[in-house]
Amino acid sequence: MKGHEDGGSPAEEQSEPVIRIRRVSKSFGGFEALRSVSADVSLGERVVVCGPSGSGKSTLVRCIGGLERHDAGTIVVDGVALDNRRESLASIRSRIGMVFQQFNLFPHLTVLRNLTLGPMRARGMTKAEAEGLATRYLERVHIPEQAHKFPRELSGGQQQRVAIARALCMEPRIMLFDEPTSALDPEMINEVLEVMVELAASGMTMICVTHEMGFARRVADTMVFMDHGEIVESAEPERFFRDPETDRCRDFLQKILHH
Repeated sequence: MKGHEDGGSPAEEQSEPVIRIRRVSKSFGGFEALRSVSADVSLGERVVVCGPSGSGKSTLVRCIGGLERHDAGTIVVDGVALDNRRESLASIRSRIGMVFQQFNLFPHLTVLRNLTLGPMRARGMTKAEAEGLATRYLERVHIPEQAHKFPRELSGGQQQRVAIARALCMEPRIMLFDEPTSALDPEMINEVLEVMVELAASGMTMICVTHEMGFARRVADTMVFMDHGEIVESAEPERFFRDPETDRCRDFLQKILHH
């Protein structure tokens, strides 16, 4: 994910980024959550976004996923411009999987039913096809034995892995994670991060908002630091952690790494 100034060489324009963000702004009442943010994400790139609370990280991810309307600027995902038309929203949501801090599973449905609902309704799969797909992704997140349990019977870490499997059942090209481990007990964080590490290793395009800096060092191609609704700094992890360019980023990293 590179901050972008308008204009570029013809060679740069040929390899069209899978996510293209230009001068995107978003306000909630008088609060400016995003201030003219511009960035590119390449296919297969793994981006970790960090920054203090209220810096715009979650708002940016939610705008990319079409969950929040941006007020100004343009977002193009996989060639589709994100405007407010229902068709473009549906098209983009079929390309993007999202995992949140809260698991948002249906409590009255089994794990298997939580996973098959989307593919059957949105992708027109038969029950047998959807169950085959769900079983495959439950194996991928290492909990196939939980298929017939209800969410309340699972630990928080298991529920979050179900939420990841549910997103993968839509076979997205891009995965967005918004602080996926922040609601978990410390001993459950690693089991979720390990699944995300495996997903990153498979070549999935990922944008992950997290404060888990050990995970960031392992998987990120690009680190992004946001503050006051702006991308302040963007760099590959080694340089980002070793030699931050701005005082704001340096102060943030000192607080979080010595926490």
